[in-house]
Amino acid sequence: MSKEAIIHTVQQKLESILASQNDHFLVDIRIKPTNNIKVFLDGDKGVGIDDLVKYNRTLYKQLEEEGMFPDGDFSLEVSSAGLDEPLKLYRQYVKNLGRDVQVTLQDGSVREGKLLSASESEIVVEETKGKGKKAETIQHTIQFNDIKTTKILIKF
Repeated sequence: MSKEAIIHTVQQKLESILASQNDHFLVDIRIKPTNNIKVFLDGDKGVGIDDLVKYNRTLYKQLEEEGMFPDGDFSLEVSSAGLDEPLKLYRQYVKNLGRDVQVTLQDGSVREGKLLSASESEIVVEETKGKGKKAETIQHTIQFNDIKTTKILIKF
């Protein structure tokens, strides 16, 4: 079975598992050559560890029963899309409004600032340059197709 076929099958199974939880959603599926399947989920209010364990057990059982890996030669990790994972979906942007982000554009340039708004086609990031009385605030409207990656910034 090809990698794409496995991802498609896992995605379909997850979508049916997640159908009862409207606030949880699939972010990404990755498969390593060793048949290590990594599933990243998120939720409008986060995803608890108990839910992740439940999803992992349910999905693992379904994959095992279907016999996708005849020798049982696979591993499954279901986790939340952590802060080190880039934002990929519109719902993630909405969930993180008001947080500081670093947006890397397709041309390699970087914008850092507060995520003010997100629509289906673009985001608005407010960047502050300078300090004190010389501080200047600039709002950048960025189209989704111009974004290479967006990461949440953690500031202490």
